[in-house]
Amino acid sequence: MSTENEGTAVPPAPSAPPVPVDAPAASTPQASEAGAPTTPIPPVPPHASGGAQGPELVHAGPAPAYSSAEGGAHQGAGGTPQHPGPGPEGAWPPPQAPGTPLYADGGAGGAGGAGGAGGAWGSGYQQPAPKPKNGRGGLVAAVLVAALVAGGLGGGLGYTLAKDNDNGSSTTLSASDSGGSVKRDAGTVAGVAQKALPSTVTIEAESTNGEGGTGTGFVFDTQGHIVTNNHVVADAVDGGKLSATFPSGKKYDAEVVGHAQGYDVAVIKLKNAPSDLKPLTLGNSDQVAVGDSTIAIGAPFGLSNTVTTGIISAKDRPVASSDGSGSNASYMSALQTDASINPGNSGGPLLDAQGNVIGINSAIQSTSGGGLGGTSQSGSIGLGFAIPINQAKYVAQQLIQTGKPVYAKIGASVSLEDSTGGAKITTEGAGGADPVEAGGPAAKAGLKPGDVITKLDDHVIDSGPTLIGEIWTHKPGDKVKITYERGGQTHAVDLTLGARTGDS
Repeated sequence: MSTENEGTAVPPAPSAPPVPVDAPAASTPQASEAGAPTTPIPPVPPHASGGAQGPELVHAGPAPAYSSAEGGAHQGAGGTPQHPGPGPEGAWPPPQAPGTPLYADGGAGGAGGAGGAGGAWGSGYQQPAPKPKNGRGGLVAAVLVAALVAGGLGGGLGYTLAKDNDNGSSTTLSASDSGGSVKRDAGTVAGVAQKALPSTVTIEAESTNGEGGTGTGFVFDTQGHIVTNNHVVADAVDGGKLSATFPSGKKYDAEVVGHAQGYDVAVIKLKNAPSDLKPLTLGNSDQVAVGDSTIAIGAPFGLSNTVTTGIISAKDRPVASSDGSGSNASYMSALQTDASINPGNSGGPLLDAQGNVIGINSAIQSTSGGGLGGTSQSGSIGLGFAIPINQAKYVAQQLIQTGKPVYAKIGASVSLEDSTGGAKITTEGAGGADPVEAGGPAAKAGLKPGDVITKLDDHVIDSGPTLIGEIWTHKPGDKVKITYERGGQTHAVDLTLGARTGDS
């Protein structure tokens, strides 16, 4: 499945999620050392003709552009984004293809919002247009009518009772002053929200030319690190402005510690961070089951500290999303939820019923061709996608330690078309390089150009994006089993994943 970052087109993605064999439990990723650079991931081409076209996804980020969905996704630079033609297979970063889902932010920034035209992750900073006065008047009128009806009914009953019981004396009945104390148990949505909200922030990112958007983030540690989506803060990476505001109204300037475009994860740090920060508890996304309750917190269309609920609709959903710039693409094996996620929710936490973070809201399915950003920004249709927290935690730790992301790799370029029935190793690599890296993991395992990878461990691989997203749920050094087809015959081989440091 491919998604668009709010306001951005996204690379094509498989139309159906991989179907695990015997539903084995996913293993929890383990931290690893940054390894040698790997071959670039192939570009995301336009939807292949004749092939199934995956749903359009947009980043739930800034209310203007790149399901991250947040108070306004980051918007792209004023105007319709220019999409360069598809690059050579195997190129990195892969170009964004038309019709690709966008970050839930509705813009280049994901769930955050972008202020510029063109749609970016999240919502822009502009004040929303005032609502027609007759809207509020109608609401007040309806309330008054209801009150009058209720009052009339109460008065009638009171008169009847007084008449039937009139014995010459007057009796006054007084109502109780209190309905009792309100108790919100920790396991209720209200209880979870009450505990989690103080540890979430609304992020405003602004580029040097004044463009930007709004997204969401959450407290990762007591040192002031905040985890969010890459597309939420992308505008502020090169000399821009960045701030984070808590529900209490306290606002802090912040700086980008590290960002991973491929994972769509970023870490920022508060300047002069307070000493009483309370990090949210991280759950175990491998143990999440379809049907589990979910709670999402974000700033949809700039409405900070919004809480919505739903369930886990699916797991291991292959999602390719983009910021619409034509080159930036993210891949994930996502948690799908029907909790309402909109531009500006990007980067916000997806919680379980106990308040543990199980994912980072990043992209949404869009019904419009332009995604959640720009002139045709759309909202939630119940198809939101979150980066599993086990993966995000590993990435965040790498960014805090080194400032750069580390990606697992097989050392081979694969086609990103979704009509091959698997991930086909291309005959030509990025920039004319070998499609199978000499001495790399794939070469050592005996894989060759033209081989079609159909499974990674027990996960069915139906396209290149699905393979990339599945590989990135692992860490360099992990051993996986690759099932592939060659000349009509099926083969299986064990392979140890290599490492690539950085996005370039």
